[in-house]
Amino acid sequence: GRHPMLHRHMQRLGRDCITHWNGSQVLAFNSPVPGFMRWAGHYPWISFPRPVPADFSANWRIPSFFGPWRQFQNCNWRLGNFMPSSCFHLPNLSMISEGEEPLTKKRRLDDHHGTSTPEEGTDFSNQEKAPGLSVAQIEGKHSSKKGPVKRRWEYFCQHSRTMKIFEAKQTDQSNIESEAKFDFTVMSYNILSQNLLEDNSYLYKHCRKHLLIWAYRFPNILQEIKQLDADVLCLQEVQDDHYRTEIKSSLESLGYHCEYKMRTGRKPDGCAICFKTSKFSLISSNPVEFFRRDIPLLDRDNVGLVLLLQPRFHCKTNAVLCIANTHLLYNPRRGDIKLTQLAMLLAEIASVALQKDGTFCPVIICGDFNSIPGSPLYRFIKEGKLNYEGLSIGKVSGQEQSPRGQRILSIPIWPKKLGISQNCVYEVKQQQKEENAGGKLEAAKLDKSQEIVIASEKLSSKLQHHFKLSSVYSHYFPETGVPEVTTCHSRSAVTVDYIFYSAASNDTDAQPGAVDSFHGGLKLLGRLALLTEKDLWTVNGLPNEKNSSDHLPLLAEFRLIER
Repeated sequence: GRHPMLHRHMQRLGRDCITHWNGSQVLAFNSPVPGFMRWAGHYPWISFPRPVPADFSANWRIPSFFGPWRQFQNCNWRLGNFMPSSCFHLPNLSMISEGEEPLTKKRRLDDHHGTSTPEEGTDFSNQEKAPGLSVAQIEGKHSSKKGPVKRRWEYFCQHSRTMKIFEAKQTDQSNIESEAKFDFTVMSYNILSQNLLEDNSYLYKHCRKHLLIWAYRFPNILQEIKQLDADVLCLQEVQDDHYRTEIKSSLESLGYHCEYKMRTGRKPDGCAICFKTSKFSLISSNPVEFFRRDIPLLDRDNVGLVLLLQPRFHCKTNAVLCIANTHLLYNPRRGDIKLTQLAMLLAEIASVALQKDGTFCPVIICGDFNSIPGSPLYRFIKEGKLNYEGLSIGKVSGQEQSPRGQRILSIPIWPKKLGISQNCVYEVKQQQKEENAGGKLEAAKLDKSQEIVIASEKLSSKLQHHFKLSSVYSHYFPETGVPEVTTCHSRSAVTVDYIFYSAASNDTDAQPGAVDSFHGGLKLLGRLALLTEKDLWTVNGLPNEKNSSDHLPLLAEFRLIER
């Protein structure tokens, strides 16, 4: 007669036993357990939390299912006699909807308690869907940090963050080569498309449901943008309908001009670059579509956007700045597609940033590259070269940990009809107009020699690009060696977002390397520090109450030096 009663007793346990301990329901006793309650551990096929030790508050009332009062009086209920082995944690079994997590799975982060109290219960049924918790997640669950995690500003130059135009009025008239300096800030931020959030809800099982609603998230994102007050915004995962109805108008009210490129496929999000009209004027906007119908390799709908901007300050020459933004393919096992998308973006940047004298204007490349620091794709961006012979496609971005994705990259990676060389520039056929036959013959010989060069280039496994780029972030904290993190959700916490820039020759914070192909350059003045995985799990990872994306915004201040 015990088995048919299990369901009813389980309901009454969740409904009638009401005790208070930091918002959790705890029942404790050190008296022999009545027979009908032994099902919690006696029947392993019933999902029930394990006993968890806890301090017991005096604010409780006696449940109705204990039976006669005399039996209850015989139990020793003094608080000093509570033993760790005699404590049950009774979850609230109610579910708001079929797909929502039990309330006890979510962490309590009530500011009025003064501490963020992690959950006592464990959801064992979810372990098959998601990998085990990392050390940082476990430590974060048991931390008691107040409020949001603070990010500090790191300075690399005195008197930075002035946000003012430097005028060299006090220089001597003989100093004709004086430099005009222009300070500005750039933010890169993946704001998490609502459509992608809902399609990948398994990544956000740690979040309370109301925190994932766009009506809650957008005000937080907008507030972050207001507070950080960057002169240039490079945003990824900008959903098209939200951009048209809310995002664009909100940013325009803050003094930004917005350029947007939506993805070419079914996913309704894209990349946006927004700049303050008080600081820059737009010269050209150049969208880049990575999808090519005639090339099977390029069957993904990722995009990029490249802007050429002119700073609003007066100097002896017309300084310009090239800003690029992209969101590369996620799939860890398709490094061949990622490298090709990157090459297409670099080719467009080379076309836009090229000056009349053959040099490049300063370049900043922002985005979610879906690649970790030190990976072959990352090294290619920073070092300007990559020999991919024998490299498996799953190793390109450094994300793939499984045995899959071991197919070796083909040589060349992309077909010639893409029109991009191994140097990541567009292959333009120059037609020379000659007035005599001798000139035409010379041009024919030149074309023949070019064909030989292209044919030999096809067999080369070496990629190159013309930019000498540095990363704003170092990706590891120098004091501890702990990795910096730009994204954090239920599955992983890694760095995949970057701000790369072409450094001025006197920028000591940039990587060593030549910058002679650039006219002037950029000096890194400061950056908004990133956080560790442990830091983020103290506030329940991302998204959370204050940070409404699963990515952190990256922010850097530069000085444009025009010689």
